[in-house]
Amino acid sequence: MEHLNPAYTALIHASQQGLAIEPQPYLRLAQALGVSEAYVMKQFQTMLDQGLIRRIAAIPNHYALGYVANGMCVWNIADERLDTVGTWLGSQAGVSHCYRRPRRLPAWPYNLFAMLHGKDHDTVRAQAKNISMHITQHFPGVLHDHDILFSTAILKKTGLRLRRP
Repeated sequence: MEHLNPAYTALIHASQQGLAIEPQPYLRLAQALGVSEAYVMKQFQTMLDQGLIRRIAAIPNHYALGYVANGMCVWNIADERLDTVGTWLGSQAGVSHCYRRPRRLPAWPYNLFAMLHGKDHDTVRAQAKNISMHITQHFPGVLHDHDILFSTAILKKTGLRLRRP
């Protein structure tokens, strides 16, 4: 990416396969780059502050943990309360992704999407039912409909990868 400075590009290349799971993962990365641990941490913080990266986080393999049922739950929420309901939904345990999306009427009335994970489809259905009940109770009149789309295949399990020149 030509608009990234060389220091950011080097740091992204060195870290895109993941950080070591150890007490000082930034130190190992710094040693690989020939810079200080403080420098690595400052560069990551600057990239976060500038919005070049969204977060630094552990990403567990939910399949390996036994969570093999994945359901994209979709809700038709009144537009005037969508931000409020979406903010609440995105903060719930078990929700790994939460998005606002445009409706595609008349066939697709849904505008709030959230990915739920469970050990089986019934668990995901129960989670979606509990969420819908909460929305109905705490945000009266905003929920018009919902559905669940279950995953049938894993298509991608990595984040953005930059190619080396």
